[in-house]
Amino acid sequence: MLPEGNLAVSPTYPQKKRILFVITQSELGGAQQFLTQLLKHMNRDEFEPHLAVGSDGDGALRTLVPSDIPYMVVPSLKRDPSIVSDLRSIRDLRRIYRALKPDIVFLNSSKAGFNGSLAALGLPYRVIYRIGGWTFNDPWPLWKRRVYVLMEKISARWKDDIVVNSQKDLLDAQHEGIVPRNALHRISNGIDPYMRFLGASDARRALQSRVSQPALFKDGVYIIGTIANLYPPKGLTDLITATQFLPQNVVTVIIGSGALRTTLQDQITKQGLEQRVFLTGHIDAASTLIPGMDVFVLPSWKEGFPWAILEAMAARVPIVATRVGAVPEILENGKSGRIVAPKNPQELATAISQILDNEALRQEMPIQAHQKLLRSFNVLKMVEEYERLFRK
Repeated sequence: MLPEGNLAVSPTYPQKKRILFVITQSELGGAQQFLTQLLKHMNRDEFEPHLAVGSDGDGALRTLVPSDIPYMVVPSLKRDPSIVSDLRSIRDLRRIYRALKPDIVFLNSSKAGFNGSLAALGLPYRVIYRIGGWTFNDPWPLWKRRVYVLMEKISARWKDDIVVNSQKDLLDAQHEGIVPRNALHRISNGIDPYMRFLGASDARRALQSRVSQPALFKDGVYIIGTIANLYPPKGLTDLITATQFLPQNVVTVIIGSGALRTTLQDQITKQGLEQRVFLTGHIDAASTLIPGMDVFVLPSWKEGFPWAILEAMAARVPIVATRVGAVPEILENGKSGRIVAPKNPQELATAISQILDNEALRQEMPIQAHQKLLRSFNVLKMVEEYERLFRK
């Protein structure tokens, strides 16, 4: 363990509730986005947050959370299964709990949820588990999905509260018999509806600078794009295929990094799309570039409650997304966005074309989406609900 900051009890605010947040990876994904938003906005006069992070990832989380929050790296906490690492992480987390003596242990992601709750057994700390999307809904073989269900059911007995962020995940938990000691809760994700973005022209130029053929981005060219880690469940192979069905003046930009990059680049080459589909790699503050896109696309096969959709709503850009996770709860199909079936590139392309061909639709959809964001997915509303849960 590599602690940063002082783990000693602060004498200044002895009435504060100390919360230890535990998360498996440091690269920016849904769980990390959630923590960033919560830690930036929660009441620091009432709550004292600490953060323990596994060793996997690029460390982006450290740069995004407030710098005064004590931050520890737990080298033994890793995403991939390993008996040796997992046993060590349980031991190491238990040591951290005993040293820090938190009022609440707040676990994020499946691995941290299982190992972190097992490490807390017999200790007098309240355990809250927040899951952004059940792992057993990933496109695994059936036997593997049942193993993940069993792990969630067993470890639920070691947790006081479980928080999901969509009605679908709540119903899935109830259906599978995932029952914590206290209660299941649904708290939707939220972001700042007035977060800052680059202007459309500047964002478009920034996107042009990150592709191999910037000269292709001329007047009359439409840019469709997405921001995603390059993993199979993100459905990026479908987005590439969908580009084949779109007019020649439409190019696709995929922002993100991950293990699937070589596979995606091979697909682009095989389908002859080298001048129409571009992988930019990781871009810092990528969401600020969304206004440079004519349509934001989420082609995922599986999601929990996708942050990228909320960012596109805040950026006031038309959205096409697949019917996965909480997407139908976020967007009203045909009004604030278009929702299509997953794993259907042709339907994806049709929805994109319908938006690009209809100027009125491109103007009205983002207005409706932003209004929905203001009403239902505001970060202050999300933080208020979590703070209410912490006070119980």
